[in-house]
Amino acid sequence: MIQRIQTVYLFLALVFSGVLPFVFPLWKTTGDIPYYFMENSYYTILFGLSTSLSVISILAYKKRQNQFVLNRLNLISNVILLGLFVYRSLMISGETAEAVSEKGIGMFLPIVSIVLLVLANKAIKKDEDLVKSVDRLR
Repeated sequence: MIQRIQTVYLFLALVFSGVLPFVFPLWKTTGDIPYYFMENSYYTILFGLSTSLSVISILAYKKRQNQFVLNRLNLISNVILLGLFVYRSLMISGETAEAVSEKGIGMFLPIVSIVLLVLANKAIKKDEDLVKSVDRLR
């Protein structure tokens, strides 16, 4: 259902994990060569998993509990992705003059996805509580 706010949050998370990684590089290596997520299989798998979980979650709008669980799995995949980025950033911190790199905006995409997924889970929980309260009145 498009009119629900969690669908909007999930669609934005889909954009941040499925579309924007193609636009923004993760970092730039020596000589200003952009490094995209497709150059590493771990990043490709995790971005693909996040995108597919967002799509499945959007399509599972009738089953709020399943949607909630899918969003939790999506949160875990984004946290793992963010952890890999942080690990790589810390390993590069001792750069030499030959291997200077510049962090890109693509490294922050999982953070925005995590925030959007948390907001979507809050809205799903709110909907579920509303349905349960209406069922009590019957």
